[in-house]
Amino acid sequence: MIDKQGLQQQAVAQGIPLTGEMLDRFDRYAALLVEWNDKMNLTAITKPEEIVRKHFVDSLTLLPLLPQGEFRLIDVGTGAGFPGVALAIACSWMRLTLLDSLNKRLVFLKTVCGELSIPAEFIHARAEEGGRKPELRERFDAAAARAVANLPLLCEYCLPFVKPGGVFYAMKGPDSEEERKAAEKAAEALGGRLGTVKRITLPGGPGEESLDRLLIPVDKVSPTPQKYPRPSAKIAKQGPIRA
Repeated sequence: MIDKQGLQQQAVAQGIPLTGEMLDRFDRYAALLVEWNDKMNLTAITKPEEIVRKHFVDSLTLLPLLPQGEFRLIDVGTGAGFPGVALAIACSWMRLTLLDSLNKRLVFLKTVCGELSIPAEFIHARAEEGGRKPELRERFDAAAARAVANLPLLCEYCLPFVKPGGVFYAMKGPDSEEERKAAEKAAEALGGRLGTVKRITLPGGPGEESLDRLLIPVDKVSPTPQKYPRPSAKIAKQGPIRA
């Protein structure tokens, strides 16, 4: 399905070694993604070389920032499983929770995780609903979200899941510096503090342009006030937190 050697080379270029078993699991993941995409709209990226670079390698760039000991991570708005499932293939010490608002995506992810022997918890909820559940609120060492919304809103969606001392990682495109500035007040109101941005480049193959990415960590320095996250109707009416 995919060029496993090409995936390995691209991952090594990001400082991430992959074993043969991991490469086989990524290959099966890609096959399931394409197979299920014929039944439901999971992704617009279906060419094997694009799956490798734009889904797998892009997701794996977060791995060097994650804790080295056992930890819990929630992938908020996981979609087809990025970055969470891709990270779990390469990070056996991570305890993974996948949250999405569409149950059909979770049905797909249960199949993927079952076939790839990835233990995971699956939560069918909107982020702003899940962040108010006692069993999920401030229970995670890390949260991740990949281009789900603008950064001020992402902070409200994701920081309530993270325990003080943990980190929320926003995976964004290259034009997100203005978003970062706009998110400072929102992060502070939610008990967070923006960290140092890590810039990533995914080299292109023949005839392909390189892709630039930003990994934006938001440290959880204090508990999130109980009034956050706001209900979805209030978020839609009021917009991002501004003070």
